[in-house]
Amino acid sequence: MPSDEIAISVKNLTKKYRIFGHPGDRIKQALTLGRVRFHREFTALQDVSFEIKKGETVGIIGRNGSGKSTLLQLICGILKPTSGVVQVNGRVSALLELGAGFNPEFTGRENVYFQGAVMGLTKAEMDERFDSIVAFADIGEFVDQPVRTYSSGMYVRLAFAAAINVGPDILVVDEALSVGDAQFQAKCFGKFREFQEKGVTILFVTHSLDLVAAHCERVILLDCGRLVESGSPQVAIDNYRRLLATIQHQEPVSGSLGTGADTRRFWEGMFKPNLSEVRYGSRETEIIEAGLFTLDGRPTQLLHHGDECLVKIRVLSHRGNLRPFMSFVIKDLKGLPLCGTTTLMEDVHIESPQPGQILNIVFRLPMFLNPGHYLLSVGSQAFGLDGVSVAHDHRTDYLPFEVMGKPRYGVFAPPAVVSLEREC
Repeated sequence: MPSDEIAISVKNLTKKYRIFGHPGDRIKQALTLGRVRFHREFTALQDVSFEIKKGETVGIIGRNGSGKSTLLQLICGILKPTSGVVQVNGRVSALLELGAGFNPEFTGRENVYFQGAVMGLTKAEMDERFDSIVAFADIGEFVDQPVRTYSSGMYVRLAFAAAINVGPDILVVDEALSVGDAQFQAKCFGKFREFQEKGVTILFVTHSLDLVAAHCERVILLDCGRLVESGSPQVAIDNYRRLLATIQHQEPVSGSLGTGADTRRFWEGMFKPNLSEVRYGSRETEIIEAGLFTLDGRPTQLLHHGDECLVKIRVLSHRGNLRPFMSFVIKDLKGLPLCGTTTLMEDVHIESPQPGQILNIVFRLPMFLNPGHYLLSVGSQAFGLDGVSVAHDHRTDYLPFEVMGKPRYGVFAPPAVVSLEREC
């Protein structure tokens, strides 16, 4: 790719930290001129490489401690890499972890002007932008109060407002937006859309996979400091969920299926499943097959808007003493969940099945999605002793299907009764 199309280039990036067990160990090591080692090394990032095109919106996801914030700080120049190269083409404006960048003793006004100076803007340029910053932050007279008196929500409002109003070529945002209220978050992501239209590159870290699916063109998945995935939101999110399930839970159950288990596939050949489905879980209960049906029992992958349909799941139990619950989710092709439910949400409680027993779960629902292509995911899970949901068998993006009909606004188009009343 031509270099003038690249906003951020990361090549073989590694960042290591020295961890000392006791404050005095740092002095001891200095006194021995490094001949005796009193520290251990922690590798926050290991040999990470990727490129981000100008105008791309890229999300970074991963477990806590996977290296996400370290990566952003290296890109912003706050940290220096142990090895590797980071090249950034354009003016970077960053909103990193809460508390970074603002002096708590300065007023909001003073901090805004200070941030502008750091970005290379003159006082006159900041004077032109200041009213827009204050209007977006909407913190009123607090702009002339010390930042240490701010709530976390007020702080992030002003910090984000300042970050977006300095004419950045690249906007970098860490998890800080999570402290804002729903209304402010909606305003922030509205600004993201404006920036996308203007060709600004956006790079942000979040734990909200729905936000990633909704706003990102590409997603970088990190784990233990290494790059796991750099690709479409759908693929990266599904791989992240599979990674979490693999780490949290045991390997698939092997051995006998239990006496009398009938594992015939009644719907084999009736559907064209997604060959790229993501499947993970302990398999304590196992989804033998699943499908989408009309009310009269015909298998289908083509529905008309407003039709009622059935989601059927056949689940085989491999163990006793379980209280499983089943679920389905419908997503768009970007991986954004649109609707779904579980047997628990619908107040259907499943008694513990015997090993080898098969459960047939049927969800009935009206299809009010607008015309388009969608993906059905199905799952079987249970709560562990710690109260955390354990994935038994999650089949993500299992079945593609299409909805036909007259286009309407939005994603959902429930039926509406329209009347006309004339005033005399």
